[in-house]
Amino acid sequence: MSGSDTAPFLSQADDTDDGPAPGTPGLPGSMGIPKSEDPEVPDQEGLQRITGLSSGRSALIVAVLCYINLLNYMDRFTVAGVLPDIEQFFDIGDGSSGLIQTVFISSYMVLAPVFGYLGDRYNRKYLMCGGIAFWSLVTLGSSFIPRERFWLLLLTRGLVGVGEASYSTIAPTLIADLFVADQRSRMLSVFYFAIPVGSGLGYIAGSKVKDVAGDWHWALRVTPGLGVLAVVLLFLVVREPPRGAVERHSDSPPLSPTSWWADLRALARNPSFILSSLGFTAVAFVTGSLALWAPAFLLRSRVVLGETPPCLPGDSCSSSDSLIFGLITCLTGVLGVGLGVEISRRLRRSNPRADPLVCAAGLLGSAPFLFLSLACARGSIVATYIFIFIGETLLSMNWAIVADILLYVVIPTRRSTAEAFQIVLSHLLGDAGSPYLIGSISDRLRRDWPPSFLSEFRALQFSLMLCAFVGALGGAAFLGTAIFIESDRRRAQLHVQGLLPETGPTDDRIVVPQRGRSTRVPVSSVLI
Repeated sequence: MSGSDTAPFLSQADDTDDGPAPGTPGLPGSMGIPKSEDPEVPDQEGLQRITGLSSGRSALIVAVLCYINLLNYMDRFTVAGVLPDIEQFFDIGDGSSGLIQTVFISSYMVLAPVFGYLGDRYNRKYLMCGGIAFWSLVTLGSSFIPRERFWLLLLTRGLVGVGEASYSTIAPTLIADLFVADQRSRMLSVFYFAIPVGSGLGYIAGSKVKDVAGDWHWALRVTPGLGVLAVVLLFLVVREPPRGAVERHSDSPPLSPTSWWADLRALARNPSFILSSLGFTAVAFVTGSLALWAPAFLLRSRVVLGETPPCLPGDSCSSSDSLIFGLITCLTGVLGVGLGVEISRRLRRSNPRADPLVCAAGLLGSAPFLFLSLACARGSIVATYIFIFIGETLLSMNWAIVADILLYVVIPTRRSTAEAFQIVLSHLLGDAGSPYLIGSISDRLRRDWPPSFLSEFRALQFSLMLCAFVGALGGAAFLGTAIFIESDRRRAQLHVQGLLPETGPTDDRIVVPQRGRSTRVPVSSVLI
């Protein structure tokens, strides 16, 4: 067992002063002074010496993290898979339905900085274990709420954000501390495959479990049991590597955490981080809107086309659209994430700005196809599905690349905080409000038209067209990221190698002798 696993829950997850000795085979900079060129990539033996984990164990850790990521998104979109039934059960409109997702995302967004701060300083494995156990318990409890207590459903969905915040801000930083360069990109792509696949499985599980059990409440009781297994796997399999060790030269001093305010100041001065986060905010806005409203929109489209009977009060809403949309989400997610990573990897050899350019192309390309999917819905449901397939594939190209951008423009001791604040920004301006906004616009439009199934369809159709416009804005943000990406990446590399120390009036750390070498520590920790 590593030292990090035997450390108390609220203690440093790794000893930042322990690192490989100078001259370790397989490590860059092991002989002489570190060079200022791009750092060499450690070989497999070097990575194992640094992390204390074999390549097989590292891959197994990523597999466990992928399983939990899949489970998180599966739970998130199970609600969308049974949304018409929830509306019937609680007798609520589109605005209140959108509020279910908005409350969850808002809670998730508020708690992310808390876990980001903790994840940069304390044992990441135990933080994730506690959060996921709490999430499983609350999700199970939400399935027993009576119809006159809709507010209680909103409360429990908000509490689910605790578990997701504890995981989403921390898991990518573990992968970053296990792998480097192209190998890290591949592992991140595997990790982010779980987002679309889990989302699709949420729709499928929600609709199918409801059909088998005859009650939508049972759809919310699937993921808590799987969550218990996730906690067990986390506890038994995952071990923490030292933060940032795979990226620094063996003879450079280890990085130590700075104050939270110093982290925020540094992130605010990082244009690649800010602009890529704004681009990802557009992705979150579009995916959040489609995730909740696409199955309901497709059902209304079929009703208008006369292909399915309307969903009347007191009846179960029978439709295959949640299942079909879930399958499309799974397939386009796997295809889009893999396509984005591979295109970026190949273009990176000749263009160092490939990552943000691929993200921009994905968003700008998806906008017209999403618009066409909405415009064609009244004429052909098949054409709608085709355009949704193309649009979601292009949209999914961003997931793993955005995560990789963050990891190489932000130094290791700030990554959980950066993940947290990217989550805050992307959800605050993205999918925290977009489902409620779309539902509210739909309700407002319907008030101006005579009540009919056609007016319900048209209102939701027009409100969802906002997604195409927001997607185009996100593409522009990624084009801006491409301007700064080279300089910000180089600055982070030099900082990790100890060649670019932070200085200035805002620096609150001083150099003191510790364990036979110089170490930067907070001024407040030194007694004078």
